[in-house]
Order: sequence, then structure tokens, then C-alpha cells
Amino acid sequence: MFNAITHSQIYVLDQDEALDFYVGKLGLEVNTDIDLGMMRWLTVSVPGHPERQIMLEKPGGPAMSEETAQQVRELVTKGATGGHLIFSTDDCRKTYETLLSKGVEFTEEPTERPYGTDCGLRDPFGNHIRFTQPKA
Repeated sequence: MFNAITHSQIYVLDQDEALDFYVGKLGLEVNTDIDLGMMRWLTVSVPGHPERQIMLEKPGGPAMSEETAQQVRELVTKGATGGHLIFSTDDCRKTYETLLSKGVEFTEEPTERPYGTDCGLRDPFGNHIRFTQPKA
């Protein structure tokens, strides 16, 4: 039936700030940035992999009422919306040092795990991000 996952979505509170973080600091690239009138459709992807996009969605209409959007914004800020992204990298420690020099704040330094080396951070809105260097 299905043959790919093309889009995933996380909530962000400010799409311009999200671009600064995801593109300016993490090094992703803008895939789509379209004003649909009712909302801004904004997606980013790992460079060279446009087939897998992350939608950076601002809570609000047309999908939800303003009351619900406010509740979602509060949950995003607490890191309680379940927004998680996991990236892979060829060199976890080098990626960590590069992002640290760009001012990215980490929740966990690179740590050896049974599956490889990984670490954790949160975006400016509370979403959890991890990146892993799988064991060879």
C-alpha cells in the first residue's frame, strides 16, 4: 500500500525563528515556504533529501480554534507535545562541537549507547531533537 513517509510535522511558535534554528544552526534546507492565506506551509529537509520533509507548523487555524491553539502553544513550550526528531550523522561528536559553537543548547552530551553515539537538544520551542552516529 504505502511506499514512503514524505512529511512529518512539529509545532513551532514562530516560523521565522524556526527557520533561523533549523536552517541557520542545524543546517537543514528550506524545501517549501508558501503563504496559503489561511496558513504558511513551511517545510525543511536534510540537504540532498527533499523526499523527507519536516513541516514547521504554527498552532492555529485552520486546523484548530484559537483556544485550542493557545493550549497547544503552552504544551509546546513545556516540551509536552511529543514533538521528536531524530537525525543520523557520520560523526556525532564533531556535529555536537559544530552546533555547540553555533550556540545550540544541549540537554545531553554525546553518549555511547548500544546502538551508537547520540546526544540530545531542544529547539527554541521545546521540541526534542536527537542525533545519532550508528555503530558501524
